Amino acid sequence: MLEFSLPARYQVPSTGNLADLVHQNAERHPGVAVISRKVEGRWADLTAVQFLAEVHSAAKGLIASGVQPGDRVAVMSRTRYEWTLLDFAIWTAGAITVPVYETSSAEQVEWILGDSGAVAVITETDGHAAVVDGIRERLPELKHTWQIETGAIAALAEAGAGVDDDTVTERRTVANADSIATIVYTSGTTGRPKGCQLTHANFLAELGNVTARLTPLFRTGDASVLLFLPLAHVLGRIAEIAAAIAPIKIGHVSDIRDVTNELASFRPTLILGVPRVFEKVYNTARTKAQAEGKGKIFDQAADTAIAYSRALDQGGPGLILRLKHALFDKLVYSKLRAALGGRATHAISGGAPLGERLGHFYRGIGFTVLEGYGLTETCAATAFNPHDKPKIGTVGQPLPGSSVRIAEDGEVLLKGPQVFTGYWNNPAATAEALREGWFATGDLGSLDDEGYLTITGRKKEIIVTAGGKNVAPAVIEDRIRAHALIGEVMVVGDRKPFISCLITVDEDFFPKWKELNGKPAEATLAELREDPDLLAAVQSAVDDGNLAVSHAEAVKKFRILDTVFSEASGYLTPSLKLKRNVVLKDFAADVEALYQR
Repeated sequence: MLEFSLPARYQVPSTGNLADLVHQNAERHPGVAVISRKVEGRWADLTAVQFLAEVHSAAKGLIASGVQPGDRVAVMSRTRYEWTLLDFAIWTAGAITVPVYETSSAEQVEWILGDSGAVAVITETDGHAAVVDGIRERLPELKHTWQIETGAIAALAEAGAGVDDDTVTERRTVANADSIATIVYTSGTTGRPKGCQLTHANFLAELGNVTARLTPLFRTGDASVLLFLPLAHVLGRIAEIAAAIAPIKIGHVSDIRDVTNELASFRPTLILGVPRVFEKVYNTARTKAQAEGKGKIFDQAADTAIAYSRALDQGGPGLILRLKHALFDKLVYSKLRAALGGRATHAISGGAPLGERLGHFYRGIGFTVLEGYGLTETCAATAFNPHDKPKIGTVGQPLPGSSVRIAEDGEVLLKGPQVFTGYWNNPAATAEALREGWFATGDLGSLDDEGYLTITGRKKEIIVTAGGKNVAPAVIEDRIRAHALIGEVMVVGDRKPFISCLITVDEDFFPKWKELNGKPAEATLAELREDPDLLAAVQSAVDDGNLAVSHAEAVKKFRILDTVFSEASGYLTPSLKLKRNVVLKDFAADVEALYQR
């Protein structure tokens, strides 16, 4: 199949905008908790009416400070309550939010603030404020700065004390559905980040249709979502806005290391994550079982969960499989669900492929991960798996009201009300991306006869071996990366006789691996790179990855690197995509070593 579409389930109001959501919730669900925030170590709920009051207070401060309709206001912060509060306050003031990753360098911050023409920026920490102070003289349009940790919210409330409610009402109705709501700068694996213009209609169409298709997961007054993804990334923003559309209660976690504890205390009914989160949960549980001498039991339970899930797609599990599944549910699965908070039955995963085996594992334990697909330019999820009919291994069907087309060369093309209007200040890039109404994603994929989309790789990442074989690296990279010991993987082999890969070791798991394998705790990776046990463990991960591809696409050799691929080291973007050109440049000698006889 080359094209598939679904009818819309939600119509965007022509005069509506995102600021309306908090006002509608206060009118329709005044006593319902829509936000929960940490106060002195405990979760404290805010009702829709209370949240609206805080949004109005911050919006009045922005208005009093001179922020005008259409002005760009940047937010540079980790994921926290204040981020969501400020987002809705900026929209209520009639302005445009410009997210900035809190890990961004001074050069990146200068580019985003300068290119967007931001008149104000709200930072979180002293470090963020120092970055802005260091570049401020080169940003003539930047007039205001506030810092969350030094009282930004209180300062805005004080500044806006003299602004009346009628002024706020006037401001919040200036923007219509077609007005720009936010400019999200793509993290970019090459070149300058481009600012994606996303309108109020883009978000409303996207999330109105998502919540309509997944209604049982967005039950007002009962459902909740814990947000720990960065709000500077569009995937985090859709959780924030989807929660407001339903509405359901949302909580925020600033530090990914706190997620496990906060899942237990917040107990969400829905989790939004990226594959690495679900891989970590699985690998941590398996490692704990091995350390307690229960590794074989865990592996048997995992195999049973996977078999059980696969059987659901093939007429249902038989009696013996059901009995084994029931036994392991008591011994293993219930504990894993408890680690995820105990209430969640579903998660939504995006940002990268989850992997079929892991998808079946989670559904098999009673926690279905609904994989989706999208880009910043499509306001995140442009395809997703429905809760009542997921197809593990695919990224689901198109967003209702949109279309997916597969071009002759296999590229995925998208059309619909969720697709962005263009790149800020960059008409040439806009013309290149939007072709006769279709957005060219740069991804390769296929559609089955029910319109479920499978992503197979990136056009620009295709490797052509010396033998002329085209290899999409994502499939095998994702499979190898699922192993607990593996940090990152990058397949190489362009114009080479065979496929190889560079591998980094997971720095969190490495100490546990040394403990389980009798290695000195103080031994460094540099000292153990050629250790037979470490090489054998990595080889097992590679062997498992090779099962997913043909012989010509299989990794024949690998090289362990004594480094970490991270955003801090410069090898990953803020959205955790590999900067392949940077890796190839810096590790050219390691790549060549793989092909020396």
